[in-house]
Amino acid sequence: MKLQVLLVSLLCAGSVFAQDKPINVTIPVVPQGVNSAVFSAPRGEWFQRALSANARARAAAEPIRLIFDGDSITDGWQGNGKEVWAERYGKLNAFDFGIGGDRTQHVLWRLDQGQVDGLKPSLIALMIGTNNTGSNTPEEIAEGVKTIIAEYQKRCPEAVILLQAVFPRGEKADNPIRAKVKAINELISKFGDNKKVLYVDFGDKFLEADGSISPEIMKDFLHPTAKGYQIWADAIAPIVAKYVPAK
Repeated sequence: MKLQVLLVSLLCAGSVFAQDKPINVTIPVVPQGVNSAVFSAPRGEWFQRALSANARARAAAEPIRLIFDGDSITDGWQGNGKEVWAERYGKLNAFDFGIGGDRTQHVLWRLDQGQVDGLKPSLIALMIGTNNTGSNTPEEIAEGVKTIIAEYQKRCPEAVILLQAVFPRGEKADNPIRAKVKAINELISKFGDNKKVLYVDFGDKFLEADGSISPEIMKDFLHPTAKGYQIWADAIAPIVAKYVPAK
């Protein structure tokens, strides 16, 4: 089937990767009947940022042993979580590929563009899927996550993948999105083999006794605060120490 494409011309403004002229980005249209969560595609608004991150990673390829990848929650290690990152992961030469707003298909595109070419990480901390909840079913999202795992394993065969459950979101326990996140996590939990793919779900550590989320942990009930990132770092600390020991 010949794919239709939409050619988008945009300015990458307002970031450290801004350029002074438009960048032409070809956005592929998902063929009818294809799961969009597994259809590799870029997002025009971050096109230059993604490629710049790839270039920075290649320039520092040799010491990188720990990779984080995902959406704005992972990207937030460089925001609300920057102090925790510096304390926990700076000395480990970790690299954060997370980009706010990304869905599974966008991570796949970044990998297709050589995101980890030349890198030999020992551990890859992956969490993705929350941004797909508005457009995909839990089954479709799980297929997207599974495809990302397969792509990472193809490109980084020696690495262990730390597959993290999608974090809870929404203030109250009865928020409808909680049920969808739970369904996603039940599906992706089956991808863990306790060998090359380690599945972990520590979402309950973000919750109060009644199942609600405190704004002290996630101010908008989605993105962690500094305290939330501390909880996250503590939760995965034993795994990070095992596979990426500090020198």
